[in-house]
Amino acid sequence: MFPTPTRVFLTKGIGVHRHTLTAFELALRDADIEQQNLVYVSSILPPGCELVAREIGVADLKPGDITFCVMARIETNEPGRHIHASIGLARPADPETYGYISEYHGFGQRAEQSGDLAEDLAASMLASTLGLDLDPEVAWNERKRLYEHSHLVINSLSMTAATEGDPEGRWTCAVSAAVFLFS
Repeated sequence: MFPTPTRVFLTKGIGVHRHTLTAFELALRDADIEQQNLVYVSSILPPGCELVAREIGVADLKPGDITFCVMARIETNEPGRHIHASIGLARPADPETYGYISEYHGFGQRAEQSGDLAEDLAASMLASTLGLDLDPEVAWNERKRLYEHSHLVINSLSMTAATEGDPEGRWTCAVSAAVFLFS
């Protein structure tokens, strides 16, 4: 059994190469997590898990570590195609309550749209867990105000890697990740 993560950081990266695997590797390098053995996990932010800056989190990583993360990943080799990969994070006001992390990726959206949707997904999952009954048809910015006024959701945020497919048709990869730390 693994210990519960105590800290998390968000990161993103973009890579371009003629081989899809190398484009992914370059995106991980851009995100500063290429030296990790990444294990993808689902969407729960542990109670009391502290959000730290990317620079602080990356400094604590050691090459070869088994590293748990929630990752959004997308690739294309279609020139000019818009791709996006976002992580949304929602933390509750009560530090003894767990939060949510969402991953969202796809084609055709700009960074702000993708990030807003990822953030909305995480906040909506947390809100429903906390018993808030909100109309999903209401615009995100209005729901966000309701979350904040409920005093149950402390904050939500997102990180997005968005780009266009390489003009020469090389593989383009975008990743965003919430990376867990145990110290």
